[in-house]
Amino acid sequence: MLTDNYQQELQDRLQIIRDTVEQVATSAGRNPADITLLPVSKTFPAEVIEQALKLGELRFGENKAQELRDKAQALHGTPAQWVMIGYLQSNNARYVARYASEIQSLDRLSLAKTLQRRLELEDRHLDALVQIKTSPEPSKYGLLPTEAADFLAQIVEFCPRLHIKGLMTMAVNSEDENAVRACFKQLKDLQQQLKALNINGVSLDRLSMGMSGDFTIAIEEGATEVRLGTAVFGYRKEQRDFYWPEDKS
Repeated sequence: MLTDNYQQELQDRLQIIRDTVEQVATSAGRNPADITLLPVSKTFPAEVIEQALKLGELRFGENKAQELRDKAQALHGTPAQWVMIGYLQSNNARYVARYASEIQSLDRLSLAKTLQRRLELEDRHLDALVQIKTSPEPSKYGLLPTEAADFLAQIVEFCPRLHIKGLMTMAVNSEDENAVRACFKQLKDLQQQLKALNINGVSLDRLSMGMSGDFTIAIEEGATEVRLGTAVFGYRKEQRDFYWPEDKS
């Protein structure tokens, strides 16, 4: 149940985020308009997303395919667009192929081929960011940077309904700012290396990196999109690991 002043609180948080993005980007010599916010709505109910829609937010990041499906059905007819940002098991690819506008956690060819088949059945196309592993933590997923070029070439050859738009990563969960910054810098460097290859049919202009605890560092290192949940919607009643693999049920 939302409090009576929740929408005002949400609006205030969004304004704080926009002001922070503008300040950090300007200090880094970047154009704030080049940085997009992706509100992460995982675990928050549809009524919260409705409030965000009223404030002009249209895209929402979800961590679990089943939750994305349920919210897409509940908010059918609204302009909400759904972005899959969590680890996706192939047996749940049908939900992403049917309801999502984008996946930011594309991390293996088997998943890409499953999505391709499902997209053919749905007669849809899907934007995608390739997830790159820049952190040594076992809870973080993604391709190794050395695997990225071959992976992109295979997507172009075998999965024409997936449109690669950029790269995504999650930094190490650490109090060491230098360690966090190194993860973001690694993704930026990889972006430049891959761009130099001029792989046909691949756009790598987008870098999705930075969450509520480290997004200012990500902006300084070149993020074009930051994924913010707590900073936008407030603290979750259900505290789960931010990007834990999907349940098998």
